[in-house]
Amino acid sequence: MTKEEIIKTISDVKHPAIDHSLLDLGIVKNIRIEDDKVRITFSLPFPQVPITNMLVDSIDQPLQSIGVNADYDFTVMDEKEKAEFLRMEKEAWRG
Repeated sequence: MTKEEIIKTISDVKHPAIDHSLLDLGIVKNIRIEDDKVRITFSLPFPQVPITNMLVDSIDQPLQSIGVNADYDFTVMDEKEKAEFLRMEKEAWRG
């Protein structure tokens, strides 16, 4: 499994309330393959996001369907990343 294959697999996974993918929103980043293990970092706009588990599941399911078991790390967006996320959220909110 390559990084490109992983990105292709999850590229269409959208945020449940924003009409953008988790990749485009900057939520999913730092996809790494380490010793046949996939590690993905979720960068969240705030420390406590109530739908974190839903976001992880939305990425995990398509990966498992192609035989990839991933580990996940979590971080909080910096101010520039958060401002871009909020801009995209405002323009594409679908509730």
